Amino acid sequence: MSAASAQIAAVNELADFAADLRYRDLPLAVRERLTLMLVDLLGVTAAGARTPELTALAEVWPRSTGSAPIIGTRRTTSPETAAYLNAIAACCLELDEGNKHAQGHPAAHVVFSAMAAVQLASRPITGAEFLTAVAAGYEVAARFGRALDRKAEWHTHGHWGVTGAACAAALIMGASRSQIAAAIDTSTALMNVTPWATVLGGNFVRNLWVASANMAGLQAARLALAGLADNNATALDTLGNIVGELRTDTLTRELGTHWLLAEGYVKQHSSCSYTHAAVDAVQSLKARGTFGVDDISSVRVRTHSLAKPLFTRDPHNRLSAMFSLPFVVSSAIVNATLDPAAMEPGSPEFESSQAFSARVSVETSAEFDRQLPLERWSGVDITLNDGSVLSESRPNPIGDVDYFPMGAAEIEAKLTALLGTGDSQSLHHILSDLEDSTDAVLIFNKLSAV
Repeated sequence: MSAASAQIAAVNELADFAADLRYRDLPLAVRERLTLMLVDLLGVTAAGARTPELTALAEVWPRSTGSAPIIGTRRTTSPETAAYLNAIAACCLELDEGNKHAQGHPAAHVVFSAMAAVQLASRPITGAEFLTAVAAGYEVAARFGRALDRKAEWHTHGHWGVTGAACAAALIMGASRSQIAAAIDTSTALMNVTPWATVLGGNFVRNLWVASANMAGLQAARLALAGLADNNATALDTLGNIVGELRTDTLTRELGTHWLLAEGYVKQHSSCSYTHAAVDAVQSLKARGTFGVDDISSVRVRTHSLAKPLFTRDPHNRLSAMFSLPFVVSSAIVNATLDPAAMEPGSPEFESSQAFSARVSVETSAEFDRQLPLERWSGVDITLNDGSVLSESRPNPIGDVDYFPMGAAEIEAKLTALLGTGDSQSLHHILSDLEDSTDAVLIFNKLSAV
């Protein structure tokens, strides 16, 4: 079988899997994880919408009339505008759910496309139908992420995630099996160019890549429904040749029995996930209470090579700060928590982190690289002024499903800190009714109160 034929067959199998999926047939662990993922993602979206950056963007962004909520703002607009702005807000604080097997963030790429498709549908879509489409879309996106060996210069947002957005949107729009396959494959021709240099330079456009992927999913589904798209192995030319190498044989491995959706991570720090294990190590050492900031001579961080792009210094805005490992570790040293306030340029937390970062050195470890992808080790050595050294290492960040996973209670505490008790509880209450809803739009509309 040729490479193109194998790719076409794999996407057809993914489409069949999605078309056959029913909410009642999802494993309990998948349904539970799906609920936690949605609560966490939409809570983080509300928090992101309240940042100065998103507030400024919303002021200049045209808003069509509609009932779709811009979550976190108490404003409404058209479904597609809401999906776009919500997706930007979801990823702008680096607090959204991720998946180490997919090497990125499937949920943020999929959920808002699915919500828009529900809001645009010609008939009421039940909560169970929406949740099923999100589960299928997440699984498709995560499998493309796992199968893709990216070239080093490509960031993880805005390319492989389009496949899941297209799958979810096509399912909700009532597409046939062949149309779902066509939408998945065609979506890969609508991806963004996503260089790491743009992220590390702090260019806000990076936060639009996820939003564009959600919109690409909708567009690909429409093309398929109109008979203007086919499953013809486009992914091999785009993801496979331009972005990196696509290992087609892994796309459908253990499909339906091994759920990547159940293996995601929840983030407790407002920074790139590659920094989290080091932050956890620092916080563990600080918790022992044997030293203060002024007692520290230097800090040495060892980590895996996936984090090498993050070795840049002297960030100038929130985005570049969240992707600077020396800065993030410095922030963990000098601040009690690594929350959005610590990443706010001009704040005392930001300035003190910047000043301390000169004492932080970072390097990769061949030993840690050998543990990838299942473990993302980081080690921290803090040398005190008296010459003594305090060391701590972690195999994965707290929040990883394989290492101190965050459950409902931890996510509630996270969202309470971000949104306040009232909005956090309101979000939980609204989403608790989604599974049994006969019209998911009615549930979505209530999010305008968050």
